[in-house]
Order: sequence, then C-alpha cells, then structure tokens
Amino acid sequence: MRVPNSVVLPVGTHVDCCQEQEVAEKTHDIMARITAMLAKRKSNLAHFIDNLEGSEEPKFYVDQWERLKEMESCTLTILNLVAVNCTDHRDIKKLEAAILEHVKNEELFPEVVRVLPPVYRQVETAIVGIAQSEEMADHGIMDLQYLLSKLSQHEHLAGLGRELLQDILRYLHRIGLVVWYEEIKHLESTVFLQPTFLITMFKLLVQHRLVQQLESIS
Repeated sequence: MRVPNSVVLPVGTHVDCCQEQEVAEKTHDIMARITAMLAKRKSNLAHFIDNLEGSEEPKFYVDQWERLKEMESCTLTILNLVAVNCTDHRDIKKLEAAILEHVKNEELFPEVVRVLPPVYRQVETAIVGIAQSEEMADHGIMDLQYLLSKLSQHEHLAGLGRELLQDILRYLHRIGLVVWYEEIKHLESTVFLQPTFLITMFKLLVQHRLVQQLESIS
C-alpha cells in the first residue's frame, strides 16, 4: 500500500481442504474484503487529510500532510485471486503461468520492455556460476564486498564498481534471483545467493498450526 503503482496477485492455498463450491465462495469473499479494505483506507486517508487542512494551525502539520498525500497517490492494482493446491504440481504450474502472463502485461508493468545494459546479464551469469560452484556453502550467504571481489576476477567485470553492483543487485533482488535486504542496517552488507535457503529456514520457523504444535509440547 505504500509502494507507488503496486500490483498484487492474491493467492489462495489449501484448495485441497475445500469443496469446489467453497473455493468459489471463499474467492469471492476474499476479493470483496480486499475491495472493502482499500475503500476504507482511501476514506480514512481523506478524513485525516481534511482534519489537518481544517486545523487551526495547518502549517505545523505540513510534513504529516505531505506524507498522507503521498500515500493517497499510491495506486494499488489488485489482480484476480488464483486458488491453488500446493500439493499438486499442475496447480503450481498454473500459478507460474498466471504470474508470467501478468508480468508480460505492459499496461501493468511498463518497464517490462526496458533494455538492460549488457553488464547486468554478465553479472547475473557470474553470480549464478558462483552460487552453483562447489566452494559455495549451501546457505549461499556472501559478504557484499567479497562478492564484488569475486566478480572482479572475471575479465569482463574487472572494472565493476560497488555502486554499479548495488544497482544490479537491486534488479536481481526484484526478479528473485538473489535476496539483498539493503534497507536493513544489519543485513545491508549481506547477499543471499540462494533464496531457497531462506524459504526453507522460514518454513521451519513459520508453520501451519504452529500455535497448536507449541501448545502440545509439555
């Protein structure tokens, strides 16, 4: 909701736990709730902005007003929910096809036709090679400066600078090839070359019925 021109694809899982009619009803209910939530958010923002503009000393609230106006201008596109059975590989392929179809939609993603400099592809290829090398640990965690030094060993990347690498990492993070939490101070110097490791780790920590499992432990 705070990112300009966001596109959200709701995904409903555990279809295998529902009857076919239930899936349709739940899908309709979820989309209706999302629509209502967005309408309420828009109304609340307008209410807060009106309150600030109608205050006795509006000049004292300029910063708040600007933040609220910025949030109000953030458009949010909600796509139709995709319901999947995560235990069925065909449903996973269906979800993948839906995502690719939306991503290729130039109206939703105008930047999809942007041509990237060749160095982006060269760095991407080199990072894939590093991640798949035998010397790379399974967790795929690497210090940013060390990654830069490894990439600089490639003849065509010898002049690669830290600033350019960071731009490329932002792109690779957006497409899901790596994970780089540059906005988190304690992780800004760490690059995760194996995003699946994080997924596996989170799955161990955050599980379905986790509360019940913990309560069952004496």
